[in-house]
Amino acid sequence: MSDDTQTWYLLKNDDGSVFGPVPFSQLKSWAYDAQISPLDKASTDQENWMKVPMVPDLGMDYLVEVSPDQYYGPTTLGAVREFLEAGEIHAETHITNCKDGTGAAIKDIPGMLPQADEEEARPVRTSIRLNLQQRIRELEEALMEERRARETAEHMIEKLEAKLAEITRAATL
Repeated sequence: MSDDTQTWYLLKNDDGSVFGPVPFSQLKSWAYDAQISPLDKASTDQENWMKVPMVPDLGMDYLVEVSPDQYYGPTTLGAVREFLEAGEIHAETHITNCKDGTGAAIKDIPGMLPQADEEEARPVRTSIRLNLQQRIRELEEALMEERRARETAEHMIEKLEAKLAEITRAATL
């Protein structure tokens, strides 16, 4: 269990800004309130960074099925609740607990749907759609880099095969 004696830093993926030092409880509060994206990173020393879903005890354990082939997360139940209140997802949206592999529609998870006597919904701080668009751009860029690397490797293989053929011909003469 993480404690508040160690300070943490948060590195935002979208603009590179760094927040901290803060106690772990503040980092956890930010995650719960959807102020942290699954692409953001955290550190205790500002040298070794890890994606926030990998931080133990942060509670970013839920994957939201935005559509049959698009997912958001992992994130917290608090963030899921905010996306629901903002109308970005609905009661039928399926979420999966990444820790134990269980899944259910939001309506089937106790305490997830707002009660009639609850206060008005809070404003959303993070958007699934914006994060998905950003993630798609990042994946497309990574794919292009992989294609370039593959083409370079294929070109190098062709050169090496030609050189090997040349050496083999010279050796057989």
